[in-house]
Amino acid sequence: MRELDVSLIRDRISEMCIEANHYLGDDLKKCIDTSLSRESWPVACDMLESIKENIGIAEEGVFPLCQDTGMACVFLEIGQDVHLVGGSLNDAVNEGVRRGYTEGYLRKSIVADPLRRTNTGDNTPAYISTEIVEGDRVKITVAPKGFGSENMSAIKMLPPSAGEDGVKDFVIETCEKAGANPCPPIVVGVGIGGTFDKAALMAKKALLLPVDGSNEDEYYAAMEKELLDRINDLGIGPQGFGGRTTALAVRVIAAPTHIAGLPVAVNVNCHVSRHKEAIL
Repeated sequence: MRELDVSLIRDRISEMCIEANHYLGDDLKKCIDTSLSRESWPVACDMLESIKENIGIAEEGVFPLCQDTGMACVFLEIGQDVHLVGGSLNDAVNEGVRRGYTEGYLRKSIVADPLRRTNTGDNTPAYISTEIVEGDRVKITVAPKGFGSENMSAIKMLPPSAGEDGVKDFVIETCEKAGANPCPPIVVGVGIGGTFDKAALMAKKALLLPVDGSNEDEYYAAMEKELLDRINDLGIGPQGFGGRTTALAVRVIAAPTHIAGLPVAVNVNCHVSRHKEAIL
């Protein structure tokens, strides 16, 4: 049994909140470059160049990638051979977010109650997802999620008879309705199966997968490619100005489900698909 003080988790999350809001992954930057090389509409090319310029400015460490520095979504994979000591894990995570957003001068966007709307002033509480896995390490993923894209997400409990076509049509319908609202080009996470809540979680976790990768299952890899092509055929384009590049990637996670159901969730992300990972 390995002991790990939660203060180490707190300190790392504090750093990751700042890092995630300033630095995009190389996979996403490469994907934007590839999309630019394939884009023929001049206005779309100009918008993609502006996006690249924005990424470069953010990497200087002063200005974040987007003014919406998001709700801090923290995913923890906790090894079953780890004994966490030093206090509450949830308190440590939230303190890390509090410090990161305060010390990094990042916008505080969280309200304490969904209807009374009083801002908490420090971007807490975070959304925290924990999973027990094998081993004696803790994997932390911090993914700030802006709500221009989050608001365009959707979930639907399809009947099994809807089948593959029903799933695909729902994904395309969701992206078409989103239009320019989520600041395209978008990254689309799709969760298929499980239960109502698990489908949504899988869709969000799909956004953490490399955008230049594909599903290990050839069936779902083919679905990812088809969905990406169909979304780009919508012609919404970067920032809604038209063109070939409406989406940068579609990633799918599927899970077993009940014989009577076919849950499908679509979590939309903007081109600033931010997340950082660390292992303690």
